[in-house]
Amino acid sequence: IPIVSLNADAETIAEEAVSIARADWDNFETSWDFSDHPLLRPELKAATLEASWQNWEEQCVSAIRQMQRLETENNRLFIAAYGLEDELQPEVPEEQITLARADQRNDIAAFLSYATGCMMGRYSLDQTGLILADSCESQAAHLAAFEEKVGRPLGQVQFKPDADAIIPVLDGEWFEDDIVARTREFLEVTFPESTVTENLRFIEDLLGKDIRKYFCTDFYKDHLQTYKKRPIYWMVQSPKKGFACLIYLHRYTKDTLNQVLNNYFRPYLQKLEARLTQLGLDQLNDGLPTRERTAARKEAEKIAKVLKECQAWEQDALLPLAQQRIALDLDDGVKVNYLKLQDVLAPIPGLAAKED
Repeated sequence: IPIVSLNADAETIAEEAVSIARADWDNFETSWDFSDHPLLRPELKAATLEASWQNWEEQCVSAIRQMQRLETENNRLFIAAYGLEDELQPEVPEEQITLARADQRNDIAAFLSYATGCMMGRYSLDQTGLILADSCESQAAHLAAFEEKVGRPLGQVQFKPDADAIIPVLDGEWFEDDIVARTREFLEVTFPESTVTENLRFIEDLLGKDIRKYFCTDFYKDHLQTYKKRPIYWMVQSPKKGFACLIYLHRYTKDTLNQVLNNYFRPYLQKLEARLTQLGLDQLNDGLPTRERTAARKEAEKIAKVLKECQAWEQDALLPLAQQRIALDLDDGVKVNYLKLQDVLAPIPGLAAKED
């Protein structure tokens, strides 16, 4: 085997290149060594989310150029060692550098994923790395484990995890602690020097839609893509999406579906019924403009359909599964556990197929 002896420069280049590549990989939460979100690190975090992203973009460009320089120098050393100067060129085109590029839409989606992780207690602004990623018998035990891991009581953390790890994802402000409300709170905590409105505008501009619509239509698709159809946050969802909420696999207990049913689903139906009653009165109110009465009629028709769908879903799927108090074993993996609750979860195409 024609191996030649190289000087120490080759080893130094290799070590530096590996270090850059490892740091790049660890910027994303699918890495085992993911610690925190890049946009919130002291060296990148600015007064606004937009300025933080611009710092991230500059870091990505710098890393790519450094890797390009290292790979070119590495090629030059080997070409010289084997006497291939007349046959090969050392230069490496930038497009062949495989490090991550800053991408506004994807980076903001990843930021919202991290924010959701903080809501669930998977991550924390007060401690790096995974916080809650094991099963417990109760939410009280989960929260006690959270306090132990971050080293401080819940009352002293910057951003509190959700008490039951159930976060409503609905098309309106039906709950004070839904996914949009908690996202606004997360922005208040992480970027106190700027307004939530300013940072939300940046997020929505990049997503190309209202943030509530993103969570209702795109968030779970992005999550499934990131985790290769093995999600860690699960969408409890009626077939026509009249009701939806997120739960966290690692904080699931046998009582989670009962909590969804009694603390969110049934109160949601009560809110819908109250709204339907008000809309009925609005339609009969001759003092309202015709346009408003027409809008009330259309909204009432929409709510009536949602109520009909959700009531059938409760009887056919949610209530029976909640009564079974199904236990999950994290060692069985996402696929096995997801299929146990699939009647009340957003469908994942191909999940039930046999693997090679």
